Amino acid sequence: MDRTQKEATIADLNSKLQDTGLVVVTHHLGLTVAEVTDLRRKVRAAGASFKVTKNRLARRALKGTQFEGLDGLFKGPTAIAWSKDPVAAAKVVAAYAKTNDKLAIVGAGLGTMVLDAEGVKALATLPSLDELRASLVGMIQTPATRIAGVLQAPGGQLARVLSAYAKKDEAA
Repeated sequence: MDRTQKEATIADLNSKLQDTGLVVVTHHLGLTVAEVTDLRRKVRAAGASFKVTKNRLARRALKGTQFEGLDGLFKGPTAIAWSKDPVAAAKVVAAYAKTNDKLAIVGAGLGTMVLDAEGVKALATLPSLDELRASLVGMIQTPATRIAGVLQAPGGQLARVLSAYAKKDEAA
């Protein structure tokens, strides 16, 4: 990789990290190409990205972003996962690390806050942004449905009473 390619890589990664909510730093010692490909597929399906990085280039790409505090985590064979959703990348990486001992979570950056491996695992247990939105919509719709049912009940009862009187008058 020559100097211009390195500069392009740094600029590309820096621009991607500018509008990111979470960056998870991992060690991937001994992962095969097939395992990394499988992990990338799972991460991409969750709306996140995964990239094996060179430590020096990654540290330079972090400069000027909110994740500058992560530069101490880049030692050894590192890879990063990032997502706009503050939970998506953590969920996928933590789930994969449970099933594969070759992937270890080193830490993460959530905004300007630096998390350790346990913090990332705790973050992974939280519901995602889409799950929170769905539960919020469900909570909002439930009372509206109940209110509509309560408001319709007296009208239905009144209609049944009027119908009964009309039938009574017809019979007489």
